[in-house]
Amino acid sequence: MSIWWSLHLRREAASVPLARRLLIGTMETAGVDPEISYDLSVALSEACANAVEHAGDDGTSAVYRVTAYLDGEKCRIEVADSGPGFQHTRALRPARPDAEHGRGLCLIRELADHVHIGPKPGRRGTVVSFDKILKWRDDAPLLAV
Repeated sequence: MSIWWSLHLRREAASVPLARRLLIGTMETAGVDPEISYDLSVALSEACANAVEHAGDDGTSAVYRVTAYLDGEKCRIEVADSGPGFQHTRALRPARPDAEHGRGLCLIRELADHVHIGPKPGRRGTVVSFDKILKWRDDAPLLAV
């Protein structure tokens, strides 16, 4: 069983919970374990918040794209923006305890099984993709076999 969807969202704070609710609804309907759904929804929220906040203010990047793939035993999520790009030249460090920002990418790495952060192929922008092995509820209607 495979499910996928893709959204083009405005770079506005209100878009973050919309993407999160759609992901949670998809996974709940498919029968994914609630703990896995929660972890992925938090990671998605962080990736979307980064796209909203850091994808540039030059007017060329008013939208970003969220794509989710549930395929067999794995879920992959991609968040792509058209901002100036992400300089991934140094290792990610945890934020200081009193910092108000800087936890998102580290949190995504903690919640997902695999994370890739890189430039958007052939264009300006950044793609954050992450995946996680799925666990299923016993009564899952779309249980992977």
